[in-house]
Amino acid sequence: ALGASFHEFDVERIVRAYEALVAGAVGRPLTWERDDVALQNIQARSRSPGVWMLANITGGLLVSTSNRSEAAVGYATMDGDTSGGIAPIAGIDKAYLRRWLVWLERQGPEGVGPIPALAAVNSQAPTAELRPQAAGQTDEADLMPYDVLDAIERSAIRDKQTPLEAWRRLCGEFPGHAPGQLAAWTERFFALWSRNQWKRERYAPSFHLDDENLDPKTWCRFPILSGGFSRELVELRAAAGR
Repeated sequence: ALGASFHEFDVERIVRAYEALVAGAVGRPLTWERDDVALQNIQARSRSPGVWMLANITGGLLVSTSNRSEAAVGYATMDGDTSGGIAPIAGIDKAYLRRWLVWLERQGPEGVGPIPALAAVNSQAPTAELRPQAAGQTDEADLMPYDVLDAIERSAIRDKQTPLEAWRRLCGEFPGHAPGQLAAWTERFFALWSRNQWKRERYAPSFHLDDENLDPKTWCRFPILSGGFSRELVELRAAAGR
């Protein structure tokens, strides 16, 4: 439907080899209960060298798939899904991208029309698909609803609000969620934002599409080492009764 070529790389043996190598180094088997993040990340990283090689062979530009919502909270594997020479949608939030994909499926741009095949994408919940299938992993279960995440980002980064101010705005925008839950998501956002600036420093360059870009090279600076809003989060917990 899109006129693209597709290749399937089976990285199972590569992943298992890395797991065995590291298990030997640490002197114990790796388990999902103890090594969840590491076992997720090695899968994403094992895909990267082959894709880079394919780009080199074909003279292509490797495109990173990261979006702004993932960049804000560091929901990505460095040297894995962040690999690429340019990140064309890294300046666009995930909630908007999902609405845009539905528009492409049902209407599409003038002269092109709808792309019905996108129904197979739009019917699925966004997921990294890195944990075992039985875990039922989804992005929003790992993080928070994307519309909430994007609202916090606008308050915190674009509007320079404190955690307490961002939470109070959220309570008005999302009355369907309990204030305590909104406070927990707000705290999670600010903690992840502060912790993951080093990742944003290493993302491929993105296009500057609006006043909410997070690219530190061209728009949004933040220190790699910071206090992590520790005092401001204490104020939030006190106000929310947490």
